[in-house]
Amino acid sequence: MQFGDINVTLKNHVAIVEIQRPPYNFFDVELIESLADAFDAMDAEDDCRALVLAAQGKAFCAGANFSSGPSVLEQSDGKGRNPLYIAAVRLFSNKKPVVGAIHGAAIGGGLGLALAPDFRVTCPEASFAANFSKLGFHPGFGLTHTLPAIIGQQRAALMFYTGRRIKGNQAYDWGLADILTSADQVRTEAVALAEEIAGNAPLAVMSVRATMRQGLTEMLTAVTDHEASEQDWQRLTDDFKEGVASVAERRAGIFQGK
Repeated sequence: MQFGDINVTLKNHVAIVEIQRPPYNFFDVELIESLADAFDAMDAEDDCRALVLAAQGKAFCAGANFSSGPSVLEQSDGKGRNPLYIAAVRLFSNKKPVVGAIHGAAIGGGLGLALAPDFRVTCPEASFAANFSKLGFHPGFGLTHTLPAIIGQQRAALMFYTGRRIKGNQAYDWGLADILTSADQVRTEAVALAEEIAGNAPLAVMSVRATMRQGLTEMLTAVTDHEASEQDWQRLTDDFKEGVASVAERRAGIFQGK
């Protein structure tokens, strides 16, 4: 099954949902909506009991695509909400468990996407960064809720304030990833975990998952609305323009607080 740049294959009750925008899998609103459509389709598929979120190419997801077309930050549904985050919340609202196969970089909004799954499998070569402060704007994709919920307030603050990258080993030590394996085994291990989950009673698994994630959709709707409102004014600043330019040019930003 194909949903835009998202391919889905189903075997042994496990759906592999693959992002196909190599090498870096930059996202836009269309990609996240296609991904949410794929998740919805698997929720409606009785033979699917668990999902693996994976990606082609070098990176898992290097974040939003700022280089072509209208910025994902500039779009609106006419009611003050960003369609990107409406689609992102849909990812967290699916009914069936998801395992993330994080084989490469998960940066910025790509980190937000990597936190949509219930579990993450990664490797030492992978890297994780909430690099928003280096770009000159507020974190998004629900990260101000999901990241501290997983690794704690202090570690999340460290990642947000510094924008530093952490490698797969440290991500595993911090609880950001659940399984650490070799790069060539990331997807295999993710599928194995998904198959282990799928071997259990599906109604029971979905029920306990719904209980454990109770209120998450409502919380993330409020969080992403706030994140979007902060990003709306910050994207008009000189610091944001400098941040995007400096990251693209692989140099330190020269920020003026304007």
